[in-house]
Amino acid sequence: MITEERSVGIVKTSYFTFAEPPNEMVLECGRKLGPITLAYETYGELNAARSNAVLILHALSGDAHIAGYHSAEDKKPGWWDNMVGPGKAFDTTKYHVICSNFIGGCQGSTGPSSIDPATGRPYGLSFPVVTVKDMVRAEKELIDYLGIEQLLCVVGGSLGGMQVLQWAVSYPDAVKLAIPIATTARLSSQAIAFDAVGRQAIMSDPNWKNGDYYDGPGPDTGLALARMVGHITYLSDRSMHQKFGRDRVGAPSYDFNIDFQVESYLNYKGASFVERFDANSYLYITKTMDCFDLTDEGGGSLHRALAGVKARFLVVSFTSDWLFPSYQSKEIVTALRRNNKDVSYAEIRSDYGHDAFLLEVDALSSLVVNFLRYADYDNEDPNAAR
Repeated sequence: MITEERSVGIVKTSYFTFAEPPNEMVLECGRKLGPITLAYETYGELNAARSNAVLILHALSGDAHIAGYHSAEDKKPGWWDNMVGPGKAFDTTKYHVICSNFIGGCQGSTGPSSIDPATGRPYGLSFPVVTVKDMVRAEKELIDYLGIEQLLCVVGGSLGGMQVLQWAVSYPDAVKLAIPIATTARLSSQAIAFDAVGRQAIMSDPNWKNGDYYDGPGPDTGLALARMVGHITYLSDRSMHQKFGRDRVGAPSYDFNIDFQVESYLNYKGASFVERFDANSYLYITKTMDCFDLTDEGGGSLHRALAGVKARFLVVSFTSDWLFPSYQSKEIVTALRRNNKDVSYAEIRSDYGHDAFLLEVDALSSLVVNFLRYADYDNEDPNAAR
């Protein structure tokens, strides 16, 4: 139900298809993929100069629906609605905001649950492993299709932040401002380990059937468990203590039923995730994150990898984020400064853990609004009255 005055209102998902055979996209793994469909949504008007476009890139479980509602009956808005809309950080009265679901996903874009035109059946494990660079190449096709030569800003958190970095490296002339949030140039072994456990949970489910489960029950138990493990990494010790403490759901059971509120919460998160996400996509996307290593662009050096970027950067991290800790953002900042690039850095004090990039709205909005003024100053008419 729409109740917020600054909402973008009712929005519609659009679809863009490209790489039709015989012009399939050649992926980093060497395989070809096509046709490729990207689901995307836009908010606000593109100006006559096509210079006010902001591309927002989502994290692992996100989608193209970033703001507004798909119908008047929707109970929840898009996943970053508190940041996108009239008068908000990404002000849709000023900016043309774009968000697309990346390839490999399951929210309208081509992924392992999509129909393989060669077989007429879902791809399953025949879908190729895609990289962050592949995701960004597909997004560039969409931006070209929309007739935008340079994006005013590219922004995203977590896996979205990895895409921001890759955009700035792969297409330096197409990115004016870059805001990577709560992200890294390459995952730590700890983060890879958590992803590996999640994948094993899915693949150990007897209903997974080597990825070919689309005609019957899926690996719901495994996917729910993977989400439960992953969700723990998005929180922090302090936020979990504040939210749950050691509160019980009732009297002690003295068996293996749910005793604590935190157990009930994780079960809920796992069950609700199964309703909207494909298990194979979870496998593919976590592998995408594990394989991302921006230093590969510089022969093992992050300094060299970022040498050719032209965008101004705002890098943001959060004090309690132990999945993408602040030292990883500082490594990006250091590499940019070594290259004499224009970069600002902010570490926001927060108890929310990795999820802070979705929850610390006031602090993040203030940073974003001030940073976007770079563009406002650049676009000012020097002859205008002061």
